Amino acid sequence: MEENNKPVVHLISKPENMLKTIYTAARTCYSADMPINIYNGADDEEKMLKLIERVVGSGHYSVIEHVQVTFAISNVSRACTHQLVRHRHMSFSQKSQRYVKEKGQFDYLIPVTIEQNEELKRKFTEFMGKISDFYTELTEAGIPAEDARAVLPNAASTSIVASLNLREMIHIANLRLCSRAQTEIRTMVKLMCDELIKSEAWLKPYLVPKCERLGFCDEDKSCGRKPKLEL
Repeated sequence: MEENNKPVVHLISKPENMLKTIYTAARTCYSADMPINIYNGADDEEKMLKLIERVVGSGHYSVIEHVQVTFAISNVSRACTHQLVRHRHMSFSQKSQRYVKEKGQFDYLIPVTIEQNEELKRKFTEFMGKISDFYTELTEAGIPAEDARAVLPNAASTSIVASLNLREMIHIANLRLCSRAQTEIRTMVKLMCDELIKSEAWLKPYLVPKCERLGFCDEDKSCGRKPKLEL
């Protein structure tokens, strides 16, 4: 992807003590002590990580649902966000094509496969220009933006604020970092993971394609990174 075609992702909110929060939730299940005492006494990172790894590795994911993170995402296509908003247990606030009227040529993203073909890229760019001209014609004729947006393409650029708990974050990473995911959303999710790992390095083994966690590929078509699951 060209630099201007890359998503822009920032982590804007997360718990100050993510590791301690998860550890407290996990330890509470096995302790007669009060959760606040467990939290205040948690200072051994290796001990906390060991318990979290054991609990999450056993499939007890509820303990990581207590952590919520929020991302500010821009320079992505509507096609990309249409995929993102299908994920459950997330909250979204997105730039509205109903209330935000486009002025002049709207911003858009060119899929990498089209971008690599100069002739098709030229035709794609020309077509975006024609759509923009007709959109402007509609709005100048008094058609409200909420109706004129009907002609805007999936390629149109958008911005979105997305909040999700850590369980869903890991789930999305496992699915969307797979080589079979579309390039744009794979790039966006990778940037989300990178942003989170900057401050929470312990999450790196979890924010990977699902084959890395499973040890095998369960997709119909495999990239060959891991052996196929034989049924």
